[in-house]
Order: sequence, then structure tokens, then C-alpha cells
Amino acid sequence: EVQLVESGGGLVQPGGSLRLSCAASGFTFMMYDMVWVRQAPGEGLEWVSTINNGGNRQYYEDSVQGRFTISRDNAKNTVFLQMNSLKIEDTAVYYCAMGIDWNRGNYRPQSQGTQVTVSS
Repeated sequence: EVQLVESGGGLVQPGGSLRLSCAASGFTFMMYDMVWVRQAPGEGLEWVSTINNGGNRQYYEDSVQGRFTISRDNAKNTVFLQMNSLKIEDTAVYYCAMGIDWNRGNYRPQSQGTQVTVSS
């Protein structure tokens, strides 16, 4: 059974930083692209970033490019999202997912996510 457990969220002031983690189990982690997506209050799911299975290619949504960094540790089955220069509009619940699940187009979070709140 695929299990993804996100952590690292919290309350931070604008301009602050957070590092999200996602611990994966139940599948061969190193074989799959991973993504971070987010859902702001009252909004739909939004793709944030993708990292390929080897960790050498990263892709970002335009609004987070240059502020967020996705990475992974295949030895620890964990994917990370370093978020710097946070803005109020980054407030959302953040989820990690397997790339193949997100790319199907009907992805629904199966995990709890981690809440990120950016507020002064």
C-alpha cells in the first residue's frame, strides 16, 4: 500500500522559510517521479513542483520558481520542498504525490498533507 506522510508545515511570516518533507513507503520510491501540489482555501489543487526519479531534473510552477527547491533522498525514500521568501499567497495545504498519479488528471489526495500558513 502506497503511503505518503507530509510534515514540516507551520505558521511563518512573509519572507520566511519552511522545509517540507514527505516520507514515502509501499512502492519502489527511486523508480518514480514525485510532485508537490497544494490547495489554497476555497481553491482547487495546484501543481507546485516535480522532481524526476533520479533527482537530477526539477520543474516548478512559475510563481514559485526561484523561491522553492525540490529535492529527494532515494536512500531515505523522502522528497523535500525547501520554501524561501514565502508569500501570503503560498498559504495552502501541501501534498506530495507520485508523478504518475498526478499526471492522470483525476488526482485526489490520499494523505493528510501539511498546512503552510504565511501571515504577518
